[in-house]
Amino acid sequence: MHEQRENQVNKLTKRSAVGLGFIAAGVAGALTGAATAADFYKGKTLTILIGHNPGGSYDGYAQLAALHYGKHIPGNPKVIVQHRPGGGGGKAGLYFFSKAPTDGTMISLLPETMAHTQLMDPRRGRWDMRKVKYIGRFAPANSAFGVRKEKNIKDIKGLMTTPIKVGCTGRTSQSSQIPLLIKNLEGAKFTMVCGYRGSGPYMLAMERGEVDAISLNWATWNAKLLDKYKSGAYKVYMQVGLTRNKAIPHVPLIQEVIGTKDTKQLYEWAGAGADIGRSLFGAPNMPADKVKILRAAFDSLIKDKAFEKDVIKRGFLFDPAPGAEMDKIAARILAAPKDIVALAAKGMTTGYKKACINCKKKK
Repeated sequence: MHEQRENQVNKLTKRSAVGLGFIAAGVAGALTGAATAADFYKGKTLTILIGHNPGGSYDGYAQLAALHYGKHIPGNPKVIVQHRPGGGGGKAGLYFFSKAPTDGTMISLLPETMAHTQLMDPRRGRWDMRKVKYIGRFAPANSAFGVRKEKNIKDIKGLMTTPIKVGCTGRTSQSSQIPLLIKNLEGAKFTMVCGYRGSGPYMLAMERGEVDAISLNWATWNAKLLDKYKSGAYKVYMQVGLTRNKAIPHVPLIQEVIGTKDTKQLYEWAGAGADIGRSLFGAPNMPADKVKILRAAFDSLIKDKAFEKDVIKRGFLFDPAPGAEMDKIAARILAAPKDIVALAAKGMTTGYKKACINCKKKK
């Protein structure tokens, strides 16, 4: 009886040892995986791709991230900014979704209109925002529509009935899409002067009087044109977004001052990207562990007082939000009814034509 009991104990002991062996191996594997993920960026370079020239808010936030982001990422990689301007960010978008490395060494700060363009103009927007994950937002990007005081516009009615030349960049940029939408849906007397290579050139065109008005992200207004706004040289009449920008709460949203019941719904959808604003997102199908690392690093970055100080010092807005929230907004945009998408696509493209003085000049 004693020998039988001893044999049973030995069998149980062996089984326990085997089980513990599997557990130990599993723990070791998990720890190795975690270490590998954490060490991935050591000695590497993380590239932030943008689709605009230096000088605007895309470049501003990206350059500031390049200065501070790396120290919050395990392995402390070098962070650089790569510019691929053209088509209001569309050229960079095509590159990012077709040729960019997907291992986590390249992320992007591309237009908040990417999901809209994908639906409205599939030929140009040959990407799928369902395949990417947002890392985090630096600030919303409510665009504000401003006009030179020389046009003597008193109110929204005057804005809609006065002939105005509007400067803009490419077909996929809000600088052309929003004014065109207003022109085509509301009958505003806008003449589009498009093709400028970034916000810097069309801001200069406005200063010179080559154009009368621009639709520009308020972050750039705040950083580059605040003196013009405060002096009254440029008057801002309305802004785009789901909610008013905290910095200009007195400026009404488009849907608050113009449009019918149906078109107001369209303006809300068109402005939904403003809540995404200036956000970083990863390459298509980027590994989940890299998304987790970069999101955690971003969450640490936005708590970095040195980073926040630099953002404010340069005049940029700072109203951060986590990447998961941006994913939800993008999903809402992509779930839009087909009739809304069709109407917006027609309204945002009809009448687009490159017409700026320096459009054809080489960079």
